[in-house]
This record gives sequence, structure tokens and C-alpha cells, in this order.
Amino acid sequence: MIRVGLGFDVHALVPGRRCVIGGVEIAHAEGLLGHSDADVLLHAITDAVLGAAGLGDIGSWFPDSDERHAGADSRALLAQAWAAVRAAGWRLGNLDAVVICRRPRIAPYVPQMKATIAGLLDAPPAAIQVKGKTTERLGFTGRGEGVAAQAVVLLERDGGG
Repeated sequence: MIRVGLGFDVHALVPGRRCVIGGVEIAHAEGLLGHSDADVLLHAITDAVLGAAGLGDIGSWFPDSDERHAGADSRALLAQAWAAVRAAGWRLGNLDAVVICRRPRIAPYVPQMKATIAGLLDAPPAAIQVKGKTTERLGFTGRGEGVAAQAVVLLERDGGG
């Protein structure tokens, strides 16, 4: 049995914040605005794995109205969600994700992002794909005002049955 999940997230770029994408700190003059560390890619992945497993979404698990999640490391949030997905009997088949932004440039960080995500999802790095797209200067991402991310995951029933 297989299940597919789709995740999406978006955050504004603002001065005075760290820029963390895919669990990796990126050297950039601006960071992502959000209740947690605002890791747009890990948030999209968290939504995708929860959705594929039929376990809801990131907002129901980690609401921004809950102060316990203020400044949270999104790696910890994904790890918690992934533990629930594994407990429900699923393993990762593969993940395909795209980070949509004009800046920062993510290409130099993609190998580290893939390794980080693979570690969080108990998966080989070859099962993880992360790509960057610029939107050719169109929209808020193309103007450099924010970063969006989409992720698609394929979950397989653990044990093949």
C-alpha cells in the first residue's frame, strides 16, 4: 500500500532573522519570518508526511498560537511528526521538493539539506530531491520578498503489506 502527500508553505523574508531552509542555516542578510524558525522547506515536508499518513497537518500539530512552539527548531517538529508517521506503520518511498525564491540562492546548500532531511526521515539521500526555482522575477518570491516551498512524498506501508 502506498500513500502520497503534498505540502506547501511560505514565509516572508525580513531583516533581523536567521535564514534556515531545509534544516540548514544559510548566510543571507534576511531571514524567514514565523512563529518557529520558519524553515519553509521543513514545514512543507512536515505537512506532506502528515497528510500522506492521514494524520492532519502542521497547523493542527504545532499551532502558531501555542507558545511552546515559539522559536522552535523545525527539525524537531519534523522529527516528532515523522515518529508518529512511523508509529502508524509508514516508511518513506521518496520525497521531491522545490524551494521557490529569487534569493537566497540555495544551490550551494542543497547537498547539506538533502543529508539533513534524509537523516530526519530515516531515508537514503538518493530518496530525497531538493530543487530551487526562481520564478523569473515574477510574484513575491521573484521580487525577493519571501520564500515558498512545495513537497511531495510517497509513503509505503512498512513491511510491504
